[in-house]
Amino acid sequence: MNIAVILGTSKSDGNTRNLAESFVDLSGAKLFDLSEFDISFYDYEHENRSDDFLPIVHELVGFDHIVFASPVYWYSMSAQLKVFFDRLSDLLTIEKGLGRKLKGKSISVLSTGYNLKLPDCFVKPFELTANYMQLEFKGCEYLAIQTESDLGKVSDSAAQALENVT
Repeated sequence: MNIAVILGTSKSDGNTRNLAESFVDLSGAKLFDLSEFDISFYDYEHENRSDDFLPIVHELVGFDHIVFASPVYWYSMSAQLKVFFDRLSDLLTIEKGLGRKLKGKSISVLSTGYNLKLPDCFVKPFELTANYMQLEFKGCEYLAIQTESDLGKVSDSAAQALENVT
């Protein structure tokens, strides 16, 4: 299975990056760190067509499965990933053909946070987006990191995420 990982975080060397890289090492996935790209906020006038969003999506259509990786920030995905999700609207308006190429692919989520339990509201935008865009949602792997010893669980969590995908 050909897998892409979209990482959206304010701390590119943090816990979520470590989890995403562990997943990449196990799966052979390609990592896209959104902090390395210029992606503008959604624009109703579509004057941002020349940024990096559409080229990324053109590349993503070549993958079977897309993993979205984000820490939990105030019960939801990172701002970087939210901007990416908002721009999916471009695939429903100005780039419908490109959007249709995503139909039938599967997605999942990797996340880290401090709380022992992942808030239910965190996963909902991913599930609803998958449903709306006719993608198969394969779940979310969450790793609570409260102490140094929790960092030792990264490999196991990445392996569990890969098992859920394949």
